[in-house]
Amino acid sequence: MAHKPYEFGNRPVAGSDIEHDVAKDTRALVIGPYLTRRRANNPDANLRPTIARLEEATGLAAAIDLDVIESRIVPLSELRPATYIGTGKIEELAALIGEREIRLVIVDCALSPVQQRNLETALKVKVIDRTGLILEIFGRRARTKEGTLQVELAHLTYQKSRLVRSWTHLERQRGGFGFLGGPGETQIEADRRLIQERMTRIERDLDAVKRTRGLHRKSREKVPYPVVALVGYTNAGKSTLFNRLTEAEVLAENMLFATLDPTARIMKLPHGASVILSDTVGFISDLPTMLVAAFRATLEDVISADVILHVRDVSHGDTEAQAADVASILKDLGINPDDHDRIIEVWNKGDLLNDDDRARLYEVTQQRSENARPVLVSALTGEGTDHLLDEIETRLAQDTKMFRIVLSADEGALLHWLYENAEILERHDSEEGEIETLVRVTPERESRLLSRCPLAEQVE
Repeated sequence: MAHKPYEFGNRPVAGSDIEHDVAKDTRALVIGPYLTRRRANNPDANLRPTIARLEEATGLAAAIDLDVIESRIVPLSELRPATYIGTGKIEELAALIGEREIRLVIVDCALSPVQQRNLETALKVKVIDRTGLILEIFGRRARTKEGTLQVELAHLTYQKSRLVRSWTHLERQRGGFGFLGGPGETQIEADRRLIQERMTRIERDLDAVKRTRGLHRKSREKVPYPVVALVGYTNAGKSTLFNRLTEAEVLAENMLFATLDPTARIMKLPHGASVILSDTVGFISDLPTMLVAAFRATLEDVISADVILHVRDVSHGDTEAQAADVASILKDLGINPDDHDRIIEVWNKGDLLNDDDRARLYEVTQQRSENARPVLVSALTGEGTDHLLDEIETRLAQDTKMFRIVLSADEGALLHWLYENAEILERHDSEEGEIETLVRVTPERESRLLSRCPLAEQVE
């Protein structure tokens, strides 16, 4: 049974309920067209097990509530320039699509515009590739003005060379970016001039938003709070850990890309020092290059962070490959993933490990140098978070100096300044009213402290 291309007669109105209804009524097929042999001349080939790659693609589809009827691996001996997959496989898929009444096919690879168009013609249903699916998810998740503009810019860059199926996103009528609804492609043609004009306006708006972010960052730099940034593969548990450490209520669900817009909160370390903890968008393998560029401003907190927490889901069977993907993106951002003075590896979801897994991971940690050893935590139960806070404090203290300062009883204002601008490690109040303190101060605050407390004695 053949089906017409998937379309909706009326334009959806704004609101996540409409989006959810559109997605949940869409019977989708996820296929993984993976080469059966690895090419020696392609060092960037995805080396993950094919079943893990397919499971992740299915999870991406589920993240926007698609009704995934079936997912299957399509082994390829070679790539076909016109359709990516061979004629025989296309015939098999067409029969399956008709039998199962599937209306959307998600192909877990990057398709050229010609390949996408040819597959849609052959299968007689709407087809989107991995890049298009990720863009659709990001379009749903973005909440801040900057996030929304960045995703739309990335989407327009992607669509510039393709047939545009729906232009409802240009009028901001709905979440997402039109892969799952709106007028059919027979009603609207791609208007490159319209795309370019819209891109130019977005870039102008983004410049204004970035200037505002820059002003906020400068004002924050006046406060002596170090920045600790959470990074990690999507669904590694960053937001759950963020909530645990800050007692915030950021969306934390067992879902790919539950968090998209950056969130920052102030939290206290064991000795009383305040730091800014920043949650960021999760990374993923084969992240569209235009999204890496578009979200570079969103990841500025990571680039400038004093300490980076690389959160890993060690209960996941593909955790090593996920960690390698995160390391690759950190390199793209100009960050050395092996800088253990700055990066702490956080092995999360310890509550899902059995005793044998724990023993095995412990042996792995003992083979690393002391400052490179990961911290095993459970963001869900709180296990290991005290140790993690100690490690953060240790990293931040590496470039600081300690001073012993004695204050008289009438120097309350100076004591208040010390509490605001330094870390009070010890305090002893004598019967005569003198206050002896041991403080730790960052390099940028050292000169101000010495100007206010010229009798301060440095402690090694």
